[in-house]
Amino acid sequence: MTATIDQTRPADGSKWVFDSGVASVFDNMLARSIPGHDTMRQLVLDLGSRFVQDNTDVVDLGCSRGAALQPFVDRFGNQCRYVGLDESGPMIDAARQRFAREIDAGFVRILDHDLRRGVPPVLASLTLAVLTLQFVPIEYRQGLVADVFRSTRLGGALIVVEKTLGPDSATQALFVNRYHALKRENGYTAEQVRAKAESLQGVLVPLTPEGNEQMLRAEGFKVSRFWQHLNFCGWLAIKETR
Repeated sequence: MTATIDQTRPADGSKWVFDSGVASVFDNMLARSIPGHDTMRQLVLDLGSRFVQDNTDVVDLGCSRGAALQPFVDRFGNQCRYVGLDESGPMIDAARQRFAREIDAGFVRILDHDLRRGVPPVLASLTLAVLTLQFVPIEYRQGLVADVFRSTRLGGALIVVEKTLGPDSATQALFVNRYHALKRENGYTAEQVRAKAESLQGVLVPLTPEGNEQMLRAEGFKVSRFWQHLNFCGWLAIKETR
């Protein structure tokens, strides 16, 4: 897929939504907005691939256009099944277009699904939550993680990537300032950076790294942080065999 260049600027006072305008430029937006984006994506694939089991489901929570799911489909094909979950109509449409042949072949499903309801019936060896939990209301996150744990086979895993809070206000400000500078270096104007940050307030609600780790461990996952760049972190959460 050819990435359309992101020139979005949310209107003042508006809340962030994953509408058709965002969906059309989303891949480019992530590449220019997530520090260490390509390294993170490769690590998700390389680590996640070690847990994929034949005849199980690879589940993507908040699949958007399907960029995180795509390399697993390419690598494993119809050895397993793939389930992408999202509730943005434009994102669902883009993902269904992306995987049209695989959907017709019966081993990819892209479902309109609200993650506040947990996960649908799956037999998961790997679940991805790449920049997703931060958009789920905090009061639903623990229940969602518990549902993922229940639906994961022994020896399977959950991979989580999140924007996080710094350990104190000074460190948080340092990370955010550098992050915004990085976005300007990647071609966004100061006004675009400001407008997006304001529109995400109350929509994207991060936790500290330790808060995320506690949430995962509370359900029984063995948790290791595998990646961090500024205020973004990735974790590998394994459901160990008994």
